[in-house]
Amino acid sequence: MTRRRRLVRVPASSANLGPGFDVLAAALALHLELEVSEADEFSVDPGHEGVPADRRNLCVRAFEELHPASGVRFRVRSEIPLARGLGSSAAAIVAGLFAADHLYELGLSREEIYERAARLEGHPDNVAAAVFGGFVACPAAEDGRLPTPVRLEPPQGVEGILVIPGEEVPTEAARAALPKEVSLEDAAANVAAASQLVLGIERSDLGLIRRGLADRLHQPHRGPLYPRSLELVAQAEELGAIGATISGAGPTVLVWCFWQDTGKVAAALEERVEGWAEVRRVPFTAQGADVPEL
Repeated sequence: MTRRRRLVRVPASSANLGPGFDVLAAALALHLELEVSEADEFSVDPGHEGVPADRRNLCVRAFEELHPASGVRFRVRSEIPLARGLGSSAAAIVAGLFAADHLYELGLSREEIYERAARLEGHPDNVAAAVFGGFVACPAAEDGRLPTPVRLEPPQGVEGILVIPGEEVPTEAARAALPKEVSLEDAAANVAAASQLVLGIERSDLGLIRRGLADRLHQPHRGPLYPRSLELVAQAEELGAIGATISGAGPTVLVWCFWQDTGKVAAALEERVEGWAEVRRVPFTAQGADVPEL
């Protein structure tokens, strides 16, 4: 008897993108790969120390939202650092759902997988980028349902550099640092910036993107959690970048660059963060979750 086997590949993601708190996100060319295959018994190879190798594994938990995992072997390989604001949990959830859907030919649409994944994750931005790729804007829920995100192609000529500190910042701690109320002035400033950012991405307009990266709602309040990261955000333009944002809940910094400047900006960052953080050139990617042929 031929045993079924599937491979799922899911991108990392950077959420918020400055002013777009819980709304905007982008897919990045770092990937989690999940291979599932029918076997005599259930097993998990998590690929990392400290990651559960049983049914507590997030890929398995998501898989079992659609189908029992008994008699399935899971093998996870991920380039996405954990707890650094790069959507590692969203990628794992999306991978588990896609794996169950394709292994058992359940026929779910991307929109259905997105909605299930967002409810498991608790917020939609990273999940949307992982499922659909490119840049996404996530509408608020309506009557208990999540509308399909608005998707944009990555802007032409714009590349990303990640500065990934060694320390972890739990999402719960980053959420707890936020105020319960914000001023009308700060809210209006973020609406203005987010509008310019989305238009700049759609037009590949570097000036609009630069002005659109400003944030007053979440990054300043999380400063005590990662002061060096915020210092780097403030210094990005003087290093030759378009600008920079905290990636998701942090502490990773996403540095936005015009492609001709990426090399010199990366070199300047290497000098600036030596011994504190890893610098990676990571392009934005238009490709969301994929199930390539084996």
